[in-house]
Amino acid sequence: MLKRSKGEKIFAVFNYTGMVVLCIIFILPVWHVLMGSISDPLRISAYFGIILYPLGDVTFGGYKLVLQNNSILRSYLNTILIVVTATGLGTLLTILSAYVMSVRGLYWKKPFNFIVTFTMIFNGGLIPTYMVVRNLHMLDTYWSLIIPGCCVAYNIIIMRTSFSQVPAALSEAATIDGAGHFRILCQIILPVSKSIIAVIVLFYAIQQWNAWFNASIYLQNRDLYPLQLTLREIVLKSSENSIIANADGETVDIYRPLIKYCTIMVSIIPMMIVYPFVQKYFVKGVMIGSIKG
Repeated sequence: MLKRSKGEKIFAVFNYTGMVVLCIIFILPVWHVLMGSISDPLRISAYFGIILYPLGDVTFGGYKLVLQNNSILRSYLNTILIVVTATGLGTLLTILSAYVMSVRGLYWKKPFNFIVTFTMIFNGGLIPTYMVVRNLHMLDTYWSLIIPGCCVAYNIIIMRTSFSQVPAALSEAATIDGAGHFRILCQIILPVSKSIIAVIVLFYAIQQWNAWFNASIYLQNRDLYPLQLTLREIVLKSSENSIIANADGETVDIYRPLIKYCTIMVSIIPMMIVYPFVQKYFVKGVMIGSIKG
């Protein structure tokens, strides 16, 4: 092994220190919310600062109140439906678009690439987008949250670059054997592109799971609200009264911080569970898609 110089050692110390600090910055808010969600509501109401350990006796009463609330359960199901549909549709459209743009010898390939890249820098704006959604009669429907953001130009470019790095000899051999573009895509391109597909799926899933702004604009029916919009109301608009109105004579104000913590944890747990399973593909997929072909 090569002996590291003094400068490299100093850099390593600063690098590790910086990574530890970043880890603490990222983990501490989640830990604070987690500890608050299992703390005694009376102790939380009287406590100020970061919660590093459960205050009082450990209790899961807040989660019980959250999971018993029909509006949150409905929002949870809405979010799952939106995420699954938008992620599946977005991944399909991204794969098809990226394959077409990666085909060698494609006519007008540069104009197509320019048009896709142009949309990353310029867009129609909020009002024209709203008018398009309204004229397509998608207001107050799930489609208003699925269609407008189901295909992202950035993801198309990453996947196109990854597809372009597949050896041309594979496609040419398949073409000689009589395979068409659809068969080449399904049996040659996709099997060797699992990493970048996993990354794109993760991008779309996180984007849709965390989205609330479009729902606040396009939806008026509360039965269609996604989880993040319901969570926003709980945290910012003090709508916890509707959540714990049926508590057995308990003071509503006492439970408000506990309900906030529990609702936040309920909203982030699914992504925390899913991410470790795709993390091994993440770095590899991003690096493959980031190299210019």
